[in-house]
Amino acid sequence: QVQLVESGGGLVQAGGSLRLSCGASRSIFSISRMEWHRQAPGKQRELVATISSRGNTNYVDSVKGRFTISRDNAKNTVYLQMNSLKPEDTAVYYCYLLGQQYSDSYYGDYWGQGTQVIVSS
Repeated sequence: QVQLVESGGGLVQAGGSLRLSCGASRSIFSISRMEWHRQAPGKQRELVATISSRGNTNYVDSVKGRFTISRDNAKNTVYLQMNSLKPEDTAVYYCYLLGQQYSDSYYGDYWGQGTQVIVSS
């Protein structure tokens, strides 16, 4: 079973930067879209950024101009570069991908375990 392993979270001061990474534990035959979500304490999980298989990106308004999502298809990895961080960005960040593990598999949902990002004021 494919697992997604995240890294890069931590504590940073407001205005600082972090880069999150998320890679698959084994090869995946085909990956469609890849995403980053986040969940702040007491709030619902929200979609932060999406990148399609062609590299098209979308962002929630609150992070536009500050966050950049990218992917390395050869490594089955998705990244989230976060700049100009604000205290309201504090949350657990989860990666997600829609992928086909084998050529004869159905597409399935894969989630990372989450990585904590804390932005101090």
